[in-house]
Amino acid sequence: MKHVIKIDGMGCNKCVAHVKEALEGLGDLEVLEVKIGEATVDMVENYDFGKIVEALDDAGYDVLGYEVLD
Repeated sequence: MKHVIKIDGMGCNKCVAHVKEALEGLGDLEVLEVKIGEATVDMVENYDFGKIVEALDDAGYDVLGYEVLD
């Protein structure tokens, strides 16, 4: 399922790369796009969204919410 994750604390392309790296370190999801303020991922059904929140928190960013695309 595709999700758009709203992320606070991203202000430049270095942040985009940092978020992408943090998300790519997680299993069972594919990073489709990362841009300032959001990331689009495709994850397996029943994925533990808390893993995403924790990975981004560890990287220094806050998850504001998400939207399911399919």
